[in-house]
Amino acid sequence: MAVIALKIDVDTWRGTREGVPALARTLERHDARATFLFSLGPDHTGRAIKRVFRPGFFGKVARTSVVEHYGIRTLLYGTVLPGPDIGRREAAGLRAIAAAGFETGVHTWDHVRWQDHVVTATEAWTRQELQLATERYVEIFGQAPTVHGAAGWQMNEAAYRLEAELGYTVASDTRGPQAFVPVDVAGRTLGPVQFPTTLPTLDELIGVDGLDVNNVHEALLRLTEADTPLHVYTLHAELEGQKLQPVFERLLAGWRAQGHRFATVGDLPALVDVQALPRLRPGLGTVPGRSGMLAVAQTLAD
Repeated sequence: MAVIALKIDVDTWRGTREGVPALARTLERHDARATFLFSLGPDHTGRAIKRVFRPGFFGKVARTSVVEHYGIRTLLYGTVLPGPDIGRREAAGLRAIAAAGFETGVHTWDHVRWQDHVVTATEAWTRQELQLATERYVEIFGQAPTVHGAAGWQMNEAAYRLEAELGYTVASDTRGPQAFVPVDVAGRTLGPVQFPTTLPTLDELIGVDGLDVNNVHEALLRLTEADTPLHVYTLHAELEGQKLQPVFERLLAGWRAQGHRFATVGDLPALVDVQALPRLRPGLGTVPGRSGMLAVAQTLAD
């Protein structure tokens, strides 16, 4: 039996107002714990058009209908249409998720801005973005956030340090097979323990090797048959909270049948021996089905 932490990335205004409450209802039906990570500033999804130059972008778009999942209006925010301020508009709905007993945390301030620029950004730029999101979270919830999960699995070294400085105690910013303590080149701890996303996401699998919305859950369930004690599964309010909700229902039922239990990201530190975790230097790497480079654990510290 494994523990599966359900990490919900909320990227857009539409995902916040439609996908989040739908996911909350689904999770309540299955008595499943989960963490909602919110984008708290402007929705500038339309500016992601610049990603057409990234390797693998067109392949991913061809496999997963961006318009179907995000909607035309969302794809115009930040270009033709002004980007709505998600945190300002949806504060009451975000508080309702916390009141329902779900864990909440920070995904980002401006999703597209962070995802497209943080890797090469300065520490000052990174600090401003993370502080904006942190301060907005406090404004909405009346307390400091403790959980962070980076937009698009994009990070730089300063971001890991700033998480600790701003009071985050647990993070899921990376991809990889196991939890680790992020360290710099000298072996010094950078930030809170990382619990990477260990399983592929639906949009990384659909359209590959004959997988579609009717059988993709079977591929994920095969990955959780093995005796792995802990998994982190990242889902999206714009996908599993909307058109792919039936797939998520089948996943939850399948994981229950396998004997697994569900957790929040914040539950995870108590389930591992933090002192015994590997100390790894974070870097960038590729993930099948995902365009561009993502934050991963790369090397052991000497």
